[in-house]
Amino acid sequence: MKSALLPAVAGLLMIASGAALADTPVSAVTDLNVRAGPGPQYPVIGVLAAGQSATLNGCIENSKWCTIAEAGGQGWVYSDYVTADFGGSRVVLTQRPHGSRVAVVPPPDDIGDYPENYTGSIISGEPVEDAIPRPPAEVRTYVDTHRLDPVYLDGEVVTGAVLPESVELREIPDYNYRYVYVNGQPALIDPQTRRIMYVVR
Repeated sequence: MKSALLPAVAGLLMIASGAALADTPVSAVTDLNVRAGPGPQYPVIGVLAAGQSATLNGCIENSKWCTIAEAGGQGWVYSDYVTADFGGSRVVLTQRPHGSRVAVVPPPDDIGDYPENYTGSIISGEPVEDAIPRPPAEVRTYVDTHRLDPVYLDGEVVTGAVLPESVELREIPDYNYRYVYVNGQPALIDPQTRRIMYVVR
């Protein structure tokens, strides 16, 4: 009898304290990397397409990295680009109303540190309406054959985000955009605004 009562009391306490948001549908606001772990040092294992849904399992406390489940399996996403339903409105997870809670998950044991060339933060931005379509084959070939050492920045590589001035952009012959490898991925950058215009996948 005692063992049946304890789970019931624990359940009531959870309801009274406000249930944490977990196992809840979320969707990506832009094509978003799904990584093997919570940070840019982890490899990309998939992409959550703009508008695609997944199930939120929870987020690391005081972090923007959250774990999701979708058809391709489990992975980690940066929550500046994920929305959920709060009070009948779609809200970016990191801008959720005060008092709404997200389930806390522990970081993996092998979380490690950012690489030594960690240089700052990507400035989150709205998805760009004028993002460029798939670049010409010769641009993709150039970027692939002229690989650069990646820079590692806090945040995620998505169109519309802005790179800090500390990141050196490289020219592509006869092309309007520059490129850089950010968090392990090549991206095409508008040199005037420093916005990511295309993520080469």
